[in-house]
Amino acid sequence: MYPSSVSTVEEIEAAIRSLTSAERSKLADLIPTLLPELDGDAEWERIIRDPRPRSALTKLGDEVEAAFRADPEQFPIMSEEEFDKHE
Repeated sequence: MYPSSVSTVEEIEAAIRSLTSAERSKLADLIPTLLPELDGDAEWERIIRDPRPRSALTKLGDEVEAAFRADPEQFPIMSEEEFDKHE
């Protein structure tokens, strides 16, 4: 039913489109393991470990940290449900 080997993005796309709904659902669950670069944690780790200087980002981080130290109450803790509302 499926080609024994796919080697181009177009072939992969065609193969994915030919999957049943159930198989596409399984594939969606597997994508993070197949493409770890899509994992949000892996992406943040890459950003954190990037050695290039980011003076504007560092400055912003320092400003937020100073504001938090001065008045932590202005940074209320959010529940997971509240966070999901903002997506």
